[in-house]
Amino acid sequence: MQVNRDERSLGELFSELTQGMSTLVRQEVALASTELSHKASRAGEQVGYLAAGGAVAYAGFLAIVAAVITFLDIYLPLWLSALIVGVIVAGIGYMLVQRGLTALKNLDLAPRQTIETLREAGELVREQTR
Repeated sequence: MQVNRDERSLGELFSELTQGMSTLVRQEVALASTELSHKASRAGEQVGYLAAGGAVAYAGFLAIVAAVITFLDIYLPLWLSALIVGVIVAGIGYMLVQRGLTALKNLDLAPRQTIETLREAGELVREQTR
């Protein structure tokens, strides 16, 4: 038998509200989890740039060290070419590291969509309980 919406008791209304809020909270937690995992994967990509940049910069550092060692041997053409290669490799590494750092600084990890949905749900509950 169908009960008219106006004839429901206060207990039934609160029970319905509790069930609805429970479902909403579960859905919002699932949404937050999905949103955070998406943002974490994007952050992981930028960390990859940092790692690659660090590795390239390290290779550049090793080339510069090789140039200094060769310079100490006073063999000008060899150290000069090693120094040029080292500076170029270090420059590429620096650019990769800067790209990764800039991207990480601009990455917003807060679950904004979930926060907004929860805020709207709270306003809806306040309106319905007045």
